[in-house]
Amino acid sequence: MFTYALDDHVELRPLAPEHARALYELTDRSRDRLRQWLPWVDSVTEVEHSANYIKGAMKQAADNGGFSAGIWVREELTGTISFHEIDWNNRSVGIGYWLDKQFQGQGLMTSACRAFTDHALMRMGLNRVEIRCATTNRRSRAIPERLGFVLEGVIREAEKLPQGYVNHAVYGMIRSEWKRMR
Repeated sequence: MFTYALDDHVELRPLAPEHARALYELTDRSRDRLRQWLPWVDSVTEVEHSANYIKGAMKQAADNGGFSAGIWVREELTGTISFHEIDWNNRSVGIGYWLDKQFQGQGLMTSACRAFTDHALMRMGLNRVEIRCATTNRRSRAIPERLGFVLEGVIREAEKLPQGYVNHAVYGMIRSEWKRMR
């Protein structure tokens, strides 16, 4: 399984069943902020929901269809980053992520996205990585922009959130571009 140290105190590790309570508590603490960007937040109302997410992520990884990792700072779960379903025919994948508010602004998610992008394009042999975020989510959009992803367009009313539909900015990185920037 993928484990990657971002620095001396931060690492990406696969989520495992024993992390369900920590993931639920992190989600619950972050609920008010996350619900404006992530449609699944309000459906996570107990530890079992986080446990089911982890089981699904583990099955997806075992089937070589995607991967989810916790972002750990000094052994504390602070967020997650995931490969969405890998499209092996087209050699592409999307990345999704979220981070506890108290850890934002430290470059953690940019480093995690850099590691995931590099892993996808250079180790897994994929050709394309995509990141989609609500057009109004400036913090989330800043990550692919810092990493040199290309803004490819906007999908109108792409996702239904509690406050209504939001547009998605679509960012892409292809292998040849990433190799030049490394």
